[in-house]
Amino acid sequence: MPHLPYLADRAECTDAADLITMFGSEACSEAAARADRSRDLGNYLHFCRWRQIERLIAFLSSDRAIGTVH
Repeated sequence: MPHLPYLADRAECTDAADLITMFGSEACSEAAARADRSRDLGNYLHFCRWRQIERLIAFLSSDRAIGTVH
């Protein structure tokens, strides 16, 4: 089961939507690349933020239900 995203604020949803608009099916890869760049620069806060955005994009692009379904 994939990790569910943790969203600290609405801006993360906006960033995810912007990446999907700009990169389409490659949005998840772009978020991962941004997380990797942040990690390489030693910015762990932005690394965590972009990793959560990557998870949100994967969650939104899934064609099946994830988690509990009622």
